[in-house]
Order: sequence, then C-alpha cells, then structure tokens
Amino acid sequence: MSADDRRAIIRQFTCLDDNFGVLVHVPESASGPGGTIAIDVPHAAPYRDVLKETGWTLTDILVTHHHWDHVQGLVELKAETGARVTGPALSRDKIAGLDAFVEDGDEITVAGVALKAIGTPGHTLDQISWWAPELSFAHTGDTLFSLGCGRIFEGDPAMMWASLEKLVRLLPPQTSIHCGHEYTLSNARFALTVDPDNTALKERVAEVESLREQGLPTLPTTMAAELAANPFLRPGDAAIRKHLGLEGASDAAVFAEIRRRKDTF
Repeated sequence: MSADDRRAIIRQFTCLDDNFGVLVHVPESASGPGGTIAIDVPHAAPYRDVLKETGWTLTDILVTHHHWDHVQGLVELKAETGARVTGPALSRDKIAGLDAFVEDGDEITVAGVALKAIGTPGHTLDQISWWAPELSFAHTGDTLFSLGCGRIFEGDPAMMWASLEKLVRLLPPQTSIHCGHEYTLSNARFALTVDPDNTALKERVAEVESLREQGLPTLPTTMAAELAANPFLRPGDAAIRKHLGLEGASDAAVFAEIRRRKDTF
C-alpha cells in the first residue's frame, strides 16, 4: 500500500456506556480495492449512524472476543450491510454470524489491507488482537487498555502476561492502539499507586484528566506511550518492583500482583 494514495480513515465513537466502536475506511485506489472494516459491534445503531454520515459501505467486521458487549449488534449490522464477519475460531459456536475463523498467527486481507490475528488470551480464551502493520494500527480488544489491561475472566495471570509480552514484542512503538473501553482515568489513578515516581505516568495522568474533564476520549494511545507509563507492561521496572516489595520475583509474578491489586482497587 502506498502512503501517497491509500490513507485509511479511522473513526472511533462511543457505544453503550463505555465501549468504543471503530471503523477503518480504506479508499479504493490504483493500489487496490478499498472498503470499510468494523471491529466489534457492541451496538448496531452507532455504526449505522456513522456509515450514513460518511457514505461508507461496510464490507467487513472483525471480532475480538465473544463477550456480549462486543458482539450484541453483530447480527443486526451484518443483516443490514451484508458485511463478511471474521472472528476467533475458538468461539465459532459462541458468536452468531461468523463467516470465517482465525487462530493465532493467521493473516487475512480485508478492504485491501493485510491484518494479522494475534492470539492474546487471558481476559477470555478466544481473544484476538488485530494488527494492520501497513496502517500502524492495532485493536487489542479487552487485552491491552490505555494504562491498563483487561480483567482476567477465563485465563490466568501467567496467560495474560504472556499475551501482553507478545504485543510488546510484535507491535512497533509507533503503532496506534485502539481497544474496547474508555477505562483510562480509572487505570491512570490505579497506576499511580504502584508506580508513583514515574514522570511519564504523572504527565499522562494529567493529560487524561484534562481530556475527560472536556468529555473527550483518551484513545487511541500508542505502544510507545504504554511502554513508558502502563504498569502492566512494566513488571520488570526496578522502581515498581521495589514499591511492591518484589525485587526478586519473576516478571509474571510481579504482573500477577499488579493485576490482583487492580481487581480490588
């Protein structure tokens, strides 16, 4: 894809109370066909509104995991648009409307864009994070949040830490990160309790508070910003380990303690 003639337009909008809807529109060009991709469908109406406003035709829907607040609008939106739906193979019997299935490491092309399915279990066992390298775009579902990570429902802390490690290893620092929820303010306030002397985190918290006071979203974030300030990606940090009294523990054990504390924050 040439950056000169294929510039994706990404629209993010609120669904339900604190979910995000995301549409990725790729104009048709000499480089190839275009299209519009939805990632998860918490509720069909907001997608319908944005599609009507923009005049875009929805061609594809990508699903991150089976939780109701990510798929409850899926069948309705598919019926209205005829979009092709791709989701995790592990939930082929849980998610209605799937046309195609992916597992960790699979690569697909939709709307002329190559996307990689990254298995990131922990929050759920079927969780897929979607990465489009040529767009420097990723959607991490409910695995990686801005300044946080998803609550662990179906996996265990070791599994979630392995998933986060995988994202750190694969996604370049400049990658724009979208995720499922607007949880950043709560995550930011918790992060200060385990990493109180982190200057980058303090600056980020001030930015987040200002955005939320204005009613503005805190997403997308970037992998670079998360590596600097998200304690769930930084269990090897000496200051965090000292603050927790876990200087000699493994990264997985430090992560597990941070996640335990967040669960009761």
